[in-house]
Amino acid sequence: MKAMPPLQKGYFVDRPNRFIAHVELAGQCVTCHMPNPGRMWELLFPKVPVYLRPAANSARKTPYDIVGIERDGVPILLDTQYNNDAAAWLVSQHLVPGWEDWDLLRREVTVGDSRFDLLLSRGEELFFVEVKSCTLFSKEGAMFPDAVTERGRKHVLELAAMAQKGCHTGILFLVHWNRARWFLPDYHTDPAFAAAFAEAAPFLDWKALAVGWDASFTKPQPAGLLTYPEAVLKEENKDRGDYLFVLSLAEACDIVIGAKGSMHFPKGYYVYVGSAKKNLAARLARHQRKRKHLHWHIDYLRQAAAVVAAIPIRTAADLEHSLAQAVGTVADWRIDGFGCTDCTCPSHLFGFRDNPIHRRSFLQVVEDSRMNRLDEMI
Repeated sequence: MKAMPPLQKGYFVDRPNRFIAHVELAGQCVTCHMPNPGRMWELLFPKVPVYLRPAANSARKTPYDIVGIERDGVPILLDTQYNNDAAAWLVSQHLVPGWEDWDLLRREVTVGDSRFDLLLSRGEELFFVEVKSCTLFSKEGAMFPDAVTERGRKHVLELAAMAQKGCHTGILFLVHWNRARWFLPDYHTDPAFAAAFAEAAPFLDWKALAVGWDASFTKPQPAGLLTYPEAVLKEENKDRGDYLFVLSLAEACDIVIGAKGSMHFPKGYYVYVGSAKKNLAARLARHQRKRKHLHWHIDYLRQAAAVVAAIPIRTAADLEHSLAQAVGTVADWRIDGFGCTDCTCPSHLFGFRDNPIHRRSFLQVVEDSRMNRLDEMI
């Protein structure tokens, strides 16, 4: 492992774009480089402790890099480049279960149009490995990716094609949460990657390895390989399920909602809870468009409100009404009678004073519905 300089502890403020974050450090707000372009909604909450590394170039506009963050008091590595360093070190020290007899030959090897992270050797045999950093986890589970990754899907398919031609290929998912027990591709966020992984997995020598860190981020401590509940993936990764559709309304206004007539909507953010027994992706795409035949209550609200996020929950279970109840418990208000004409729920539309994506309580609802409920199935 490369020597890590002494880190400073600050507190997360916000993230204006994928590569920049603001952090409170010693009473001042500093602009930091975020060396991880992932979404990381489930980690980046205001006032959460973060670990900063001073930039090697003191004249850089961002004087610090964010190395890690805490979840429930546990240090989590965020730096994707350092993740690759950790993977290389674990392999070189023969600490990856099942790969103990492989040696690290070199890093970053090009094959065709792609570049893979590690090249391992065992005598004359070569082993091409792609490394992925997993920072999306629940109480006992881990998923990858947390945002759509066409590059990741391409790598998976290329590695599988190489394996079918006789090459030894694989993936090492480093899961930076030593409490994780199972691993799945995130079929909620990126069903195309999940489908590619399910197709390729039988041909790949892949591992999902949970690791733990202390606050110095000096060396990863292996915590064990995670199980792969393939049956859950086959059952759940289908174009159906439930969803949370997040909107923002810049000003309070009255909107005519079809036959219900005029309804008042305070300024703020809104979460609409819906379901689609089939064609879930098309349903969410429709909600995002303004130009369409106005049919559902949400269609009328969408004419005045901007889209913040569409959060699918792909599942064979019927979670719509329990989701509405759960969102209602963390919301600041609700619009009675909205989106619930065919059920006994008081509402399927809930209001928030600030963006719910940055609220721990709302993201807990998302985590519970997407991941924690799978613990019993697994």
